[in-house]
Amino acid sequence: MREWLVASAVVEGPEGVLLVQNRRRDGSLDWSPPGGVIEVHEGESVIDGLTREVQEETGIRVTSWAGPLWELVATAEDMGWRMRVEVHLALTFEGELQPDDPDGIVVDARFVTIDDCEAHVGPNQIMILEPLSAWLAERWTESRAFQYRVDGAARAEMKVTRLG
Repeated sequence: MREWLVASAVVEGPEGVLLVQNRRRDGSLDWSPPGGVIEVHEGESVIDGLTREVQEETGIRVTSWAGPLWELVATAEDMGWRMRVEVHLALTFEGELQPDDPDGIVVDARFVTIDDCEAHVGPNQIMILEPLSAWLAERWTESRAFQYRVDGAARAEMKVTRLG
């Protein structure tokens, strides 16, 4: 079972919540909050890695963080992976949107109104949409936990079920 740690950011500006558009290996596009895989074995802390990822993907440099707002664990036994996601809140940031992802995954970044978040993220991305929508509605301060099971042997046939 392959395991990895992902960090993600909730960045709010006057125009709304910051989302990035990702081009997946199969060529499909989707939207999510900025973030990425954290290489803890290389001595990178979650916050250091998240700060780096947000700046690479968006051009925004976060100068202070709170959180995690929530932690998410997703297990995809059919595909042989388990992912733990920590989502942190950007308290202060500087810079202008200038996506320049060295991995070539992020192709766009923009602030989206809270009312438009669901349309951008899309109902098929339940692991992103459920926690993000809940936090935007409730604005809790203590970290919450979300757990999901992913069934299916390929991304195109994934069925995601919330466990807790």
